[in-house]
Amino acid sequence: MSNSTMEEKFPRALWVRLLIYIAVGHLFAAFVWLLFEVGAK
Repeated sequence: MSNSTMEEKFPRALWVRLLIYIAVGHLFAAFVWLLFEVGAK
């Protein structure tokens, strides 16, 4: 019964937003890494 309540507390929109934040975070980290790579040369 606790499993169903946990699923209700975390709707699909929350997971989508979380995945978007993770994707944007990785893109930003890759961009910063690329700047350091280019700046080092």
